Amino acid sequence: MNAMNTHYPDPVRVEPVNRHTLAVIVDNEPGVLARIAGLFSGRGYNIESLTVSETEHARHISRITIVTAGTNAVIDQIKAQLDRLVPVHRVVDLTLQGDSLERELALVKVAGKGDHRVEAMRLAAAFGARTLDATLNSFVFELTGSTEEIDRFVKLMASVGLVEVSRTGVAAMGRGAEPM
Repeated sequence: MNAMNTHYPDPVRVEPVNRHTLAVIVDNEPGVLARIAGLFSGRGYNIESLTVSETEHARHISRITIVTAGTNAVIDQIKAQLDRLVPVHRVVDLTLQGDSLERELALVKVAGKGDHRVEAMRLAAAFGARTLDATLNSFVFELTGSTEEIDRFVKLMASVGLVEVSRTGVAAMGRGAEPM
């Protein structure tokens, strides 16, 4: 029996889900972040990372960096819906721009004595983490790097006495001389 005469439906095409980093330039005014977060939650989209800060004080402009995941169609829909919000000036998909820089900062508290303490210091040195605080029973390390690098550091610290983690979320920027 050929494919034209089959009783079985065509296989469903499954699109891959990809991680995207979006930079959104907005007016720095009350409620902007709530409106953007509401856009995501109202449509069932997840925000994996969110950072926001005023970048141009005189013009009251802020930059919001959002890491999310979805199919190409979902990401296109998110960008179009963000672009339609009144306080949004520009939406740039840094993932599509190609080679962008992404960094995250983490503060990692580790408690331990003896061998665990020595191992925590050794791992911190291997990752290039700075020691911000040290007591006889604990350390607070500061690490800046890619999300994956910070994930690896936290996972390793779990085996030597991880107590607490605080992360900033992703800050991202495209390479080269051109602005976004």
